[in-house]
Parts: sequence; structure tokens; C-alpha cells
Amino acid sequence: MTTETTTEVTMDVCGCEVSRRGLLAGTAAAAFAGLAGTQLDTGLAFAADPSYAGDVFVLLSLRGGFDGLSAVVPAGDPAYYAARPGIAVPKSRLIGGDAFFGLNPGLAPLLPYWTAGQLAAVHAVGQPAPNRSHFAAMEDLERAAPGTSIRTGWLNRMLGVLGASDPFQAVMVGSAMPARLFAGAAPSLGLTGVDDLKLAGDGPGAPLAATMAKIYQGAPDALAHPAARLAGALTTGAGLRAEGYRPSNGAVYPDTELGAALRDVARLIKSDVGLLSAAVDSGDWDMHENLGTATAGGLMFDHLRALATALAAFTADLGPAGLNRVTLITISEFGRRVTENGSGGLDHGYGNAMFVLGGNVKGGRVYGRWPGLTENRLRDGDLAVTTDYRSVIGEILRDRCGLADLNGVFPGARPSALGIVRSR
Repeated sequence: MTTETTTEVTMDVCGCEVSRRGLLAGTAAAAFAGLAGTQLDTGLAFAADPSYAGDVFVLLSLRGGFDGLSAVVPAGDPAYYAARPGIAVPKSRLIGGDAFFGLNPGLAPLLPYWTAGQLAAVHAVGQPAPNRSHFAAMEDLERAAPGTSIRTGWLNRMLGVLGASDPFQAVMVGSAMPARLFAGAAPSLGLTGVDDLKLAGDGPGAPLAATMAKIYQGAPDALAHPAARLAGALTTGAGLRAEGYRPSNGAVYPDTELGAALRDVARLIKSDVGLLSAAVDSGDWDMHENLGTATAGGLMFDHLRALATALAAFTADLGPAGLNRVTLITISEFGRRVTENGSGGLDHGYGNAMFVLGGNVKGGRVYGRWPGLTENRLRDGDLAVTTDYRSVIGEILRDRCGLADLNGVFPGARPSALGIVRSR
């Protein structure tokens, strides 16, 4: 939490002496910042405009460099099997897909949604230019404004273009600092989970929200207004805790950080608190060694199975009506090399695959222009990018979220013409 030396009235939050000025310094988000491990962060954005009729946009970031070639396998390209003699997914093990592509069997929990046309993939997708540094690539991915001096996050810019102005649009879970995605004018709210939406140290004998309201009574609007909205968010959190939550439709979430995060997202969607966008991070995709085969016990297979199990529970929990107003996409900072390395893994690469899940997705197929994996078609040994990830997101924001001004979110980028979702 941000603190500052002052003689003003103070109160004890998280064991620190915090002034009423310091409590709100750096936006109201700092008051909620918390830690929940290194593998998972969740951001939740609440719509300030009750007239918003677009989808809840859910962004699932697969941190570490997701290997799209292992998930959406180009079985029809012989160069794939030549490049990966030890870790390629055998054609006999593939599920779903089409005559050219097949899905890794680890994604089996999602096969019903693929078959039903609610899950699709886009291949050979990525950033405009290769960047194999985790930190730099993620910075570029979340800033999404190459060739400009813009430093804000694209999700924050999206909220601004849609006219959302409430300071609790962006909620960060599991990180003490706002994610780059939410960097910008919209403040962020940090929590470790929906049931943790409270000030640290608060309780029946320490009603900090009420104390804060008294402290800021009569204060200038610059302080009183965000304090009042902070108290409002605490009230909403208390109401959600009191209601409790039981997933619907027999959905059983895995006991993982990703499962808990998606459960909270579904909970907020169904609670009608005005959720506009959610961002969930899932890590540990940096598989330089022992990626394994497409069977249980293989590193990639097990990770894909865990991912698919959590997403399948989320989708079941929402039910058909809920899924009809949700679009979820996956992104990663870069893909992996085409050729396996000497440790049975894959080093940092370029082109990748992303998934799109939702009730209005035209699914059951792989979108994008396939560049091929022969040596002369690679980009410095990597899968070439034929579709800018920003254009895919832009198409979804335009057609499902009613975003007319894409340039305000992704400068210089245009929506793709893939037709991956139905227009509202």
C-alpha cells in the first residue's frame, strides 16, 4: 500500500500507519492490493454504464510462452513431425479438428464445446514483430501499441472507449501492483478472491469502511468521492460473501488457482454486479525441457488437461444463457520454436495459437492463414505470424462488445475479417 508521512488522522490497515491522503494515493486500487502466489492473477472490470449490452469479455493470458503447435496440431504438415520426433502428437491421438488440424487429447474436456461450435482456434497468430524476452514481450502484448509512445494497457483503453468511468472497473487478484493491461486512467481494485473483497484487518470489531466514511466526511471531492465509491465496493463484496456461491449445472471446478479464478468470474457474471471484463492469468507454460508425449504424465498434456478442465467447469457453470453473453479468448506473449531442443522441450519462438470460447463463437474450426513449417516458410526458425492478435481481439470487441473505435484501443490495427463471432 502507498504511504506518506503526514500529521493527518491515521488508521491501521495491514499493520501500517496510513493517512487518509495516503490511503487513496495511487488510486483506490492500492487499498485492495494483495498477494495470491506467482502463477495466477485475475483482473475484474465493472461496467459503469448500465446501458452496456455487449458481452462480458474474458481474457485468459497463458504466461510463459504457450506452444500452440502442441495444442492445435498441424497434422497435415509433414514438417511438424520431422521437427519434433520425440514430442509430436501422433495423428492417432488427435481429437476434434479437421482434415489438417487436430486438438491435443489433453483438451478432451473442451471437446463438447468444440463439437457444439462454441470453441474455435486461430493459428499462426501473434505480435507484429518477434520478441523472445518474457518481460519485453508481455509488456508489448499488454501495451499493444507498437511504434507509438503510448504506455497505457489496451484493456484500460478499451474501458475508456466504452465509456466506463467507475474506479472499480479493474480488479487485480494475486498481485500487489496493477497489471500492465490495466495501466491507465481507470483505477484498479486488487483482491485475492471475491470472498476477500475487504480491507485487510477489517472485521466485526474493526469496521474500517465505516471509519473511513467518517474520516472523509466533508473532505474535498477529490478525496471524498473515491472514498465513497471504495466503501460502495466493500458493501458489494460483503453482499456477495453473505450470499455465498454454489456453481450451477453440476459444474465442478478443479482445486487449482485457475479453477478458483474462473469460479469467481462466473460468480460475478451471474451476480449481475455489472461485470464488463475479466482478465485471468495462468502461468507455467515455459517448457524448455521434458514437454512429454500426449499422454497423462506428460508436462504439456497435464497442463492442457488442467486448463481444459477449468474452462469446461466455467462454461458449464454459466449455462447456455450465461455463455451467450460471454466471449473468452486466450493469448500468450509468444509461441515456441518449431524444432524440439536437446532436452525434449521447446525454446522461445514466435507464431502461436489462440482459443475463442463463447455462446456466439462460430466454433468447431481453426481460423487463420497457415504459413507452413518448411524451412523457407519459417521466421528465423519459428512459425510465422499471419494474423495480428490485436485484429482478432478487435473483431470480437467490435462485433460482441459494440466497440466502434478500435483505433482508440489498438492504434493502427484493424479488426480481422475472420468471421469468428456472430455480430450482435
